Amino acid sequence: MHEALQLAHAAQERGDVPVGAVVVGGNGRILGRGENRTIFENDPTAHAEILALRQACEQSGNYRLTDAVLVVTLEPCIMCLGAIIQARLAGVVYAARDPKAGCLVSRMEGTELPWSNHHFWALGGILEDECSATLSGFFQKRRQEKKISKNLAER
Repeated sequence: MHEALQLAHAAQERGDVPVGAVVVGGNGRILGRGENRTIFENDPTAHAEILALRQACEQSGNYRLTDAVLVVTLEPCIMCLGAIIQARLAGVVYAARDPKAGCLVSRMEGTELPWSNHHFWALGGILEDECSATLSGFFQKRRQEKKISKNLAER
């Protein structure tokens, strides 16, 4: 999770939402890394999880990562849940819950979808306070910047 948090900070430095992810293979080796690049690349699919999965699949030479685990600083959204299922990941470790869009436990139980042919385990709350503080700080700063911009425009 420390590696994922470093990636989240890198995304934040670029002006992106601070989310980082790593894919760890069954042997404990990191196969892929990703940091949010949606704003930077103007790409709604450039979530940290998706980028880490792409790199891991390329590294392993297979689109199935059956013994791998995704480690991410924020509970994955529905798009990322779909990618997790398609990659056949063994599990997901996440830091902070996402009450607005999280699809593992917050908005839906994504690990055990009755219609899905793949199920996986999930473990949350790892470095939750640090990751939550990073996200909260980012959005608080963005709100302040918007408020300042609005005030300047009104002058």
